[in-house]
Amino acid sequence: MSSQQSFAEQRARLVSALRNRGISDERVLSAIAVVPREQFVPEPVRGDAYRDTALAVAEGQTISQPFIVALMTQLLSLHGEETVLEIGTGTGYQAAVLTRLCRRVVSIERLPTLAAEAAARLAALGYKNIELHTGDGTLGWQPAAPYDRVIVTAGAPEVPAPLYNQLRLGGRMVIPVGDEQSQDLEVIVKREEGPQVVDAGGCRFVKLIGDAGWEIP
Repeated sequence: MSSQQSFAEQRARLVSALRNRGISDERVLSAIAVVPREQFVPEPVRGDAYRDTALAVAEGQTISQPFIVALMTQLLSLHGEETVLEIGTGTGYQAAVLTRLCRRVVSIERLPTLAAEAAARLAALGYKNIELHTGDGTLGWQPAAPYDRVIVTAGAPEVPAPLYNQLRLGGRMVIPVGDEQSQDLEVIVKREEGPQVVDAGGCRFVKLIGDAGWEIP
């Protein structure tokens, strides 16, 4: 059996496991079924690419657990025509999943090395409807605002005001909010009367560092 075939079978098993855990959006499951997660993890842990666990990557960061990627993507409630702002490109895996589910992804990564590697990886794999930037993700990316959806893949002490302000009225943000050890995954819908917030459960992410997040250590 070739490694490609092996990875494809592992992806199929992962999708089945995610469905059993309550991921019900078939579009999300279909995206995860075709995005090659093994290409987004470091070579030494490539054999663990389809374990349902977070994995360490460069610069002290992580690639999120597949269940969390699927859950956060499902909570965005994407229909296909949205422009999505992603905060924390990391290796690019979450962005790759999003590109199959929306019209355009704008993604920001704080760490230049990770950003450059993600850009090269996504280009080599043929993902085109994505715009990558290096900078302070807590400030968003004003030139492309407003956004239909915002997804934040790092834990914030509170919802960064710039991200909420760049969200379109009626738009939706998915963000982990809490302390340095644990967060609650919040779904925030921007309404005329103010934010509507739903708690989607506990989680743990690396810190969202920036002017509107945690201070640079």
